[in-house]
Amino acid sequence: MHAIETAIESGELKPGDRLPSTAQLSDQYDCSPPTVRQALSRLQERGVLQGHQGRGVYVTEAPK
Repeated sequence: MHAIETAIESGELKPGDRLPSTAQLSDQYDCSPPTVRQALSRLQERGVLQGHQGRGVYVTEAPK
């Protein structure tokens, strides 16, 4: 999900912004939902995103 990182770096996505759902990202990037979940998980491990069960995935306050 290099596109998400680029959007964060450019300021298009700001700290606290909520990302679209997995299904929406899957449609947007023409890939399967498991691929989206894996990419989001990697970005969460790196501290770029933070997931909240049942509430969504958000850009962290201090993206790395």
